[in-house]
Amino acid sequence: MVLFVPMQQELDCINSDGQILGKIRFDDSQKSHILYKLDESVMVEKSEMSMILERLSSLDLGKYSIPMQDDN
Repeated sequence: MVLFVPMQQELDCINSDGQILGKIRFDDSQKSHILYKLDESVMVEKSEMSMILERLSSLDLGKYSIPMQDDN
């Protein structure tokens, strides 16, 4: 299981052990959402990567969005 938690203009991808697998953010140069791994030593299971890839695809298609955070 992977939780997708909004943080600023990113989504933290957190596994069931509470480890942050990476952050999803929009890459304007590529015009798509990208997973940025914060720690290469954190292993991502196939099932977790499948969920992340589905979320990336759905974000690009507009099925999901990353909520904007209002700091005011």
